[in-house]
Amino acid sequence: METIPSSLVGAPIIVGGGLAGLMTALKLAPQPAILLAKTPLTEGAASTWAQGGIAAALGDDDRPSLHADDTLAAGDGLTNPAVANRIAAAAPAAIASLERLGVVFDRDANGRLALGLEAAHARRRIVHAAGDGTGAAIMRALVAVVRATPSITVIEGLEARRLLVDDRGIAGVLAAGPRNACVLPSRQVVLATGGLGGLFAHTTNPLGAIGQGIALAARAGAVLADMEFVQFHPTALDVGLDPMPLVSEAVRGEGAVLIDETGARFMAGQGRAELEPRDVVSRAVAAHIALGHRVFLDACESLGADFANHFPGITARCCAAGINPALQPIPVRPAVHYHMGGIAVDEAGRSSVEGLWACGEVSATGLHGANRLASNSLLEAVVGAGLVAESIAGTSTAPLPAPRPVALPASPDAAVLRTFASETLGVVRERKSLQTAIDRLGSIAFADGVAADPALVALMIATAALAREESRGGHWRRDFPHASPAWACRLVQHLENNRIVYKRNPAHDHPVASHAHA
Repeated sequence: METIPSSLVGAPIIVGGGLAGLMTALKLAPQPAILLAKTPLTEGAASTWAQGGIAAALGDDDRPSLHADDTLAAGDGLTNPAVANRIAAAAPAAIASLERLGVVFDRDANGRLALGLEAAHARRRIVHAAGDGTGAAIMRALVAVVRATPSITVIEGLEARRLLVDDRGIAGVLAAGPRNACVLPSRQVVLATGGLGGLFAHTTNPLGAIGQGIALAARAGAVLADMEFVQFHPTALDVGLDPMPLVSEAVRGEGAVLIDETGARFMAGQGRAELEPRDVVSRAVAAHIALGHRVFLDACESLGADFANHFPGITARCCAAGINPALQPIPVRPAVHYHMGGIAVDEAGRSSVEGLWACGEVSATGLHGANRLASNSLLEAVVGAGLVAESIAGTSTAPLPAPRPVALPASPDAAVLRTFASETLGVVRERKSLQTAIDRLGSIAFADGVAADPALVALMIATAALAREESRGGHWRRDFPHASPAWACRLVQHLENNRIVYKRNPAHDHPVASHAHA
């Protein structure tokens, strides 16, 4: 087992090469930092695939308080107002920060930032780059800056397998590549590993996004929150691809409508119809498919020949499948897109384990509540990275422990669980299937094997979903189809002797607030 060069021993370790990880490393500069990426930068990160953009109150008719209000409404009673207000207020500066790093956002004929509309936003406030290629454009710019920053050591092809912990908290990372295992000693670790869509059979995420950061944190003793809230995007391109290409929410924002094979617009008359929050639209689409229908997104009338100008990436993916979106409806279905839950963190991104921070999708900050507002995810990654870097820079560390032998777990693989997870933890849930999931996943999660870590993450979703006897946001129970005031709270969980312990936490409190951070 190898060790890293002595000059890097003790440096902060950032696990994850997406937007949150890159921004954390850049915000830490010139402090030395190690950035671990399981795959080459830009290749394995969901950030690269993001189409919709970044939400920021930049229009003349907009202000951060309205952005926060929309965030709170989408969160269905569980969003922390202080967090929503803080991140919405920081959004304009986040856009400016990305521009300084070389990101070129789309502008209108007058040279002002072009602002798009997405579901559940009361104003046009979605900032794009390269049309529907926002994530890729941002990542290209940031990767170039990261590679040119001397204080950042990028290690690609190295996968974090375990967090090392002692009586003083985090002690380092046990990682492995194709040939060798590696111990990276550090008292400061940031998890920025993204989401968990790869646990499910239908997802818009990279298949490597299987919640590994959550598993690492859970096995290190960290508190998790909101694990039951999984956001299904209602319009993934349904042409047999895995993962499924996303057909952005912005297409509906520009007037596209949902129809079935008969041409009927089945969401007409339901509130804001296709611009209802994602959980509402996803359930409507799933229910229509369950009745034997096919579902299509029709932009022929609203965009027509202009579709390719607005959405070049989506056009290319449709055309590759033999569909011309200017002339033909696009076949769609719901797919796992985003996880609102994750590692519970405080306002500085600190977890309940000393020396462990988290930011981006792997974290549960209280921003998203039960249901993420569209285009708040990239925003949270940028703002959260700055808060984490500031916290690390202001934290003193304990001496590193002496090296000790550590068993290397197998590289995680969720393949055997994906269909089962979709069947039991999907858009619609119920007691019997959730209990079945818990029974099966428990025997896998606490045994050796490639499926152990993915099974642990799915088990924690199932445990929280069974406990929450109501429907709210991204969690919908067929046997408890309405929201309950008794459940206007967050569920927090942690591992204790290979069993999951959970409790209710006030919705607007940080679950790690009681943990002492010296």
